[in-house]
Formats: sequence, structure tokens, C-alpha cells
Amino acid sequence: MLRSMTGYGVANIESESINVTVEIKTLNSKFLDIYCRVPRNYSEREIEIRNLVTQSLERGKVEVSLTVQPVGKAIATTAVNRPLVKAYFNDLSETANDLGFSGEYTDLLRMALQMPNAYNTESVSETNRDNDWAQIKEAVHEALRKCTVFREQEGKMTADKFADYIGTISTLLEEVKEQDKLRIPAVRERLEKQVRDLLSDENFDPNRFEQELIYYIEKFDISEEKIRLANHLLYFNETLQSPESNGKKLNFIAQEIGREINTIGSKANDYGIQRFVVQMKDELEKIKEQTMNII
Repeated sequence: MLRSMTGYGVANIESESINVTVEIKTLNSKFLDIYCRVPRNYSEREIEIRNLVTQSLERGKVEVSLTVQPVGKAIATTAVNRPLVKAYFNDLSETANDLGFSGEYTDLLRMALQMPNAYNTESVSETNRDNDWAQIKEAVHEALRKCTVFREQEGKMTADKFADYIGTISTLLEEVKEQDKLRIPAVRERLEKQVRDLLSDENFDPNRFEQELIYYIEKFDISEEKIRLANHLLYFNETLQSPESNGKKLNFIAQEIGREINTIGSKANDYGIQRFVVQMKDELEKIKEQTMNII
């Protein structure tokens, strides 16, 4: 089953002391790149949160946002550090006056409240901190679960698109085979004319003739390319049905498909076949773009 690197999951859990919200967003990336936004009071838990993300998500650019708000009696444990905030406010006012303008009181107060240690928080017991962390951990797991489900849903939609693209290429390959049957008589007639011209030449060299004949046969024959392309398309579909999600493998197979399509276009030397080749390249380009977003 394919899994996309695009995902989203959010979880909210509330207890008697805190309200926890965990939001996880993921985008495509070659590696696992984790960015965490964690409240300062829980900064020591960031490594543990990263470990939880690493265990659940394989690849992608991951943004984890943790919001913790006190509720109930816990709200009373946080109070404004008024002496310090007042000092911040006075200093900001004096600075504004020195610079020749007067700041709005509400703006200065807002800035003062954002300064370090503007709030006094009563020490929380170790038991309460462990309980809070257990709740945060539960929220992280739930957000990761939802993000994984989102990725699987996106992956299924992408797999359906891949199947359509491969089906279109397979149909175009059948058109190439039919067009090749019309091309072969024209190629045969051209070769026969060139052979007659060579045989009538006084400087006819049998060895050179054999080399040229082999060269032209190899140059115009696309039988092997058609077989290999059909095999690559089958292998791509088999990989889509595998239980593992392997975007890199699909990308490698797409590259092999592209080589065979290009070779058919260059060797066929036929307008009808080259038209089908252009259409196959268009479908293949869609596959290559989307394999970059598959885990």
C-alpha cells in the first residue's frame, strides 16, 4: 500500500489540569526532517516527542506543534509578575520617549507581558508533571495515528492515478505495435532499394554490405524495446500492489520505462509511432512528479 508524504493529524485531550492540543503536518522530503514547537515548560520533552515521531513516520518534512493550556485549578498557579512587568513597561516607555515618540499603552503592556519571566508559575509536583506528560504523549500518539491514516488515504488516491497512467501507456504501446506492423513493409522496401543500389555498384564489398545490413536491422528493429517496456509496466503494477510503500523503487522503474520509450522513439523513425511516444512521455512525466511524494 502506497503512503503519501503529505499528511495532517490533530488531537485534543483535556484533563482536570491541562488541555493538550497536538497538530502534525507533513510534506515531502528526501529524509525525515522534524521541526517541533513546544512550550518552554515542556522543552525537556522535545527529544521524546521527536523519538515518537521517528518511530511512526519514515520520511518527510514534519512540523509538530504542541499547545498546553491550564484549566480549572491549574489556572490559579500562574500569575503576572507585576513588579517585573512594571519595570519592563517603564523601560519601554522611557525608550520610546528617548526616540521621540510616544507608544500606545496597550502596545507597551503587550510587549512587557511577552518579556522573559513575566509570569510566575508555582512549581508543579513531580506526580502532576508525569500525569501531564502521559496526557501529552497520548495526544501525540493520536495525532500521529490520524496523520498516518491521512497519508494512507492520499497514497491510495495516488496509486489509483498511477494505475490509470500505466494503463494509458499500455494502451499506447499496443498502438505502437499496430503501427509497427505498417512500418515494417516500408522499412523493408527501403532496405531492398539500398541493397539493389549496392549490388549494382562496381565497388561492391560483401563484408561492408554485411556490416551495413546488420547496422540497419539493429537500428530499425524495436522488438526488444517493446518487450522490455511491457515487462517494466507489469513490474510497476506489481510494485503498486505490494504491501510496502516504496516510492524510490517506483521512481527507478519509471526511469527504466522512460529509457525504453525514448529508444522506441529514436529507432522507429516513424511519425505515427513518435506521436504515440510523445503521449507516453506525457503520462510518464505525471508518474515521475508524484513518485517524489511517495514514501
